[in-house]
Amino acid sequence: MFGRFFATLGFLSRLAPARVIAEADMRRTMFHLPLCGLIIGAAACAPALAGLFAGRPLVQAWTVALLSAYLTRGLHLDGLSDVMDGAAAHTSPERFWTIVKDSRCGTFGVVAVVLALLGQVALFSEILGHARAWALPWVFVFGRACGVCFGRAAKAYGRPGLGGLFLSGADGKAVGWALILALAPALWLWPLAALYAVLAALILLTPLYRLVRAVAGVNGDFLGASIIMGEVAAAAGLVLSAGPLWPAP
Repeated sequence: MFGRFFATLGFLSRLAPARVIAEADMRRTMFHLPLCGLIIGAAACAPALAGLFAGRPLVQAWTVALLSAYLTRGLHLDGLSDVMDGAAAHTSPERFWTIVKDSRCGTFGVVAVVLALLGQVALFSEILGHARAWALPWVFVFGRACGVCFGRAAKAYGRPGLGGLFLSGADGKAVGWALILALAPALWLWPLAALYAVLAALILLTPLYRLVRAVAGVNGDFLGASIIMGEVAAAAGLVLSAGPLWPAP
């Protein structure tokens, strides 16, 4: 169990040594995504939690987004970029997958990454402005829980490759554990934020799932895109709930 967790953490981030993962273990990595999200989120938020740039929430938010991208090697942002490039230009499933497999980044991919990062910085800044830096690591847990749930929903459309191996592990056990880690603390501490986050995730991920059906397939890029969208949804949930729950300091 611990070996698979650290193997997953090393595959998804710089926080553990990268290693070759056996195919049998790769199929079990989905179970560890939310907990890896907690570790990555805590590391990305560490400077803000320690008070670096205190009183300057926009700068703190930028450091969180920067560290998140660095620690994950831009893996999920790359997935978002590839999917948006394909979605904007495809005229058929075959054309879509040709574009997704192209290592070059097109206009729509760049725009999608820029908007995602700007959205994260803006939302993180609002959260930090309410002196709630300790809530930010949950955003990364929720994002990866969305990846697990999305993988389970799209599992039947899995394509060969690493993404297919990941998807094969999106079973009921992985989904149940993801929901517990993502929703249990939120429903206890910020129930309204959890509700808004779930609604926002449904709004963002439903078109992504429809795209899966339209192109008759899903790979690791879709999982990366779903994680970024889940992070944005969680941050939006915290911001939307900030008014009634968090009086201005």
